Amino acid sequence: MSENFLVQLQKSGQSIWYDNVRRALIDNGDLATKIKEDDLRGVTSNPAIFEKAIVGSTDYDQAMRELIAAGKTVDEIYEALVIDDIQRVADLLKPVYDRTNRIDGYVSLEVSPLLAHDTENSIAQARRLWSTLNRQNVMIKIPATPAGIPAIRTLIAEGININVTLIFSEDTYNQVAEAYISGLEQRHAAGDKLDHVASVASVFVSRVDTLIDSQLEFRARRSSDASEKAALTGLLGKAAIANIRLLYQRFKETFSTDRFATLKAAGAQIQRPLWASTGTKNPAYPDTRYVTDLIAPHTVSTIPEQTLEAVADHGVIVGDSITGTATDAQMVLDEVRAVGVDLEDVFAVLENDGVAKFAASWRQLLDAYPTSAGTAENAQSRRGPGL
Repeated sequence: MSENFLVQLQKSGQSIWYDNVRRALIDNGDLATKIKEDDLRGVTSNPAIFEKAIVGSTDYDQAMRELIAAGKTVDEIYEALVIDDIQRVADLLKPVYDRTNRIDGYVSLEVSPLLAHDTENSIAQARRLWSTLNRQNVMIKIPATPAGIPAIRTLIAEGININVTLIFSEDTYNQVAEAYISGLEQRHAAGDKLDHVASVASVFVSRVDTLIDSQLEFRARRSSDASEKAALTGLLGKAAIANIRLLYQRFKETFSTDRFATLKAAGAQIQRPLWASTGTKNPAYPDTRYVTDLIAPHTVSTIPEQTLEAVADHGVIVGDSITGTATDAQMVLDEVRAVGVDLEDVFAVLENDGVAKFAASWRQLLDAYPTSAGTAENAQSRRGPGL
């Protein structure tokens, strides 16, 4: 029997995390099976994932019924449900955390996306979630917004594991890496240990192609010049992977400096880049492309359910598909700029849109809860049909 593809993939030095949380996956043993058989090494969540899990299923009805009867508020109901899920997932992943010497085995929980532009309250909520979860192998997710960057630095200095989310550009990545390193330096200067502090920098992939492709296609439709049309269409589906490959080069440079070597000698981990938004949104592209085209050591790929199944079924091992590609990647992005696409504007739009989408999922999720005692059936009626 051939070796499990997902197990083979992780021999490249890339860790596979599951971008999916739902109570049924914990209760029925499916997540435990994936950890054991697929060598799954982590789990990520976000408000959209929890909206789908809670609003789109009956998994949580009994627990919700009990919380309503206890007089809990909407915010308290949400937090109680997700805290229980995250703690249980953390416990399932604890053997991975121990076996990999704290490199993997993490599950992430996001602060409220309504706090994306509020530094102080992001810090306060992250501290509270970290304390309430009470698990070493949890990461608190903070977005890489201008308000999020100083929160990341503060929380790292306090020894709280952080998954920095909604990174799209090299400029933002540089700020995130600096926040992590300076937070570690602050912690080290205070005489605190570094070896239990972990962080990943979550860079979004497919959303970049979705937005840039739409601009390229629009320009191609309006062009009457055959060579211009060919140049525009020839760039379709290339920007996102090129962007990631350049960011990976920047990551290697950042964490090979003498500055970081001092921290590493004191026990610090590198802040691994994590590829997020790896599901293929354009049916014209291979459904595994944002996984198999982005393999490299010291990285994480967090993969949604449908894409994980596709990779396991027909993914092709190509080895390291990032190292040594920075020059070609820069040429691609230069060509994208040359045809009139403003990449800085694209990245700004994507960051703002990402915050807005998570905030919308958050509001829809909280709006779906009943506000007074009632049956789970009434709650389901309020929630509407499953997603």
